[in-house]
Amino acid sequence: MADPVGMSLSSLQEMLDSPLFAAWVRDLALRVAEVRPGEVHLALPVTARHVHGGGVVCGQTLMAAADTAMVLAVSSQLGGFQPMTTVQLQTSFLRPVPGTDTEARVIARVLRLGKSLAFGEIEVHDASGRLAAHSTTTYALL
Repeated sequence: MADPVGMSLSSLQEMLDSPLFAAWVRDLALRVAEVRPGEVHLALPVTARHVHGGGVVCGQTLMAAADTAMVLAVSSQLGGFQPMTTVQLQTSFLRPVPGTDTEARVIARVLRLGKSLAFGEIEVHDASGRLAAHSTTTYALL
């Protein structure tokens, strides 16, 4: 495989804001904060819409952000979007993200990119930088 060419922060943000992602995913208002080939850092705003009755960000929001971040990480390593689908997404929730935080940080890294499968890991950190969730994932490249 050739050396990864990567994508810019602005091109990944444009991808994230495009109809390539479902409208409800775009409603998460994720912001691309850092990028390098195979690694993307996103800011996930914490809003009342994503905080459940227990006063913490719901797991569904964190998993959606993690899944979205990995699509961008794979795309950043490929040098552009290629159709792909999630085969597996395993998430361990280590601590809650308080509903009083202003944002969480989502870091996705490609561990291995093959011809038909991509493997990665995602970390979600609370506003204090503590690891709140850890995911591993497999994608099929279509």
